[in-house]
Amino acid sequence: MMSTPGLLSAFRRTALVLALVAGGMPAFAQESTNQSADQSATQIASNQPVGDVVLIPNRVIYPGQTIELAALKQVTLIAGKHKPDGVVTRAEELDGKVAKRTLLPGRYIPSTAIREAWLVEQGASVQVFFIAGGLTISATAVTLQPGAAGDLVKVRNVDSGKILSGTVMTDGTIQVSAS
Repeated sequence: MMSTPGLLSAFRRTALVLALVAGGMPAFAQESTNQSADQSATQIASNQPVGDVVLIPNRVIYPGQTIELAALKQVTLIAGKHKPDGVVTRAEELDGKVAKRTLLPGRYIPSTAIREAWLVEQGASVQVFFIAGGLTISATAVTLQPGAAGDLVKVRNVDSGKILSGTVMTDGTIQVSAS
């Protein structure tokens, strides 16, 4: 039959694409006992780009939950398919972050659906510092909103009751500036 080699080649391509999607292994890393299959896989791998690698949840992650690497799986997109813009693809971008909305298994994780973990919670007692030159003033305050490092949050001075805005520092203190 004359069409068998072309059909077999198409069949091998389909099998490699399915193995790529199901196994998460690049097509050129697939091993085969058949020499012609090795050549075919090499030819396919060199002619067609390997798909993008993305991370997707392997279980439901609810809003407010910390994202753990165990809740994610890495998948390779079908060759020729590209991930949408604004999708998180690296583990470093997700580990320890918090879901802002429900993340469903098998779906992309938009960068807008995650946030940094709060360093200070709402209602927490924190140290507030005002630093100007050699002058440092510290006070105790209560946070009126949660915040991560670098966020601008409002706090209420415990002694005076005055509401101040300050930046959350990496050590959990709040630094206010002159206004």
